Amino acid sequence: MSIPTIEARRFTIGKYEVRAKPIPHSAHMLRYTVFVAGNPIGSMASVPNESDCRFLENPPPTPALVQFKYTSRPGRPKKGAPPRVALDAPPAPREELPHDMAFPQPTDER
Repeated sequence: MSIPTIEARRFTIGKYEVRAKPIPHSAHMLRYTVFVAGNPIGSMASVPNESDCRFLENPPPTPALVQFKYTSRPGRPKKGAPPRVALDAPPAPREELPHDMAFPQPTDER
């Protein structure tokens, strides 16, 4: 016994024709293939709207890929380089304690 599947469907959205076929080994998922003038321009697993069809027909331009380069590579300093100077962080602001509160006094107990 095989799993019952949904039947194929056909519909149009504006000038785009959409054909929905069942995805193999799936009970209720369809693959929606979009056609313009009989030529397939793309397919998707969710129901396309007109905006999706326009995007499939005319995708936006993408910039060219650039090769990855290191711009900064921290590591060991070069020979003869002057030592790095540590930057002192400003002290944390001290808030006044309420008059009835005091810090515990340190003791020798551990």
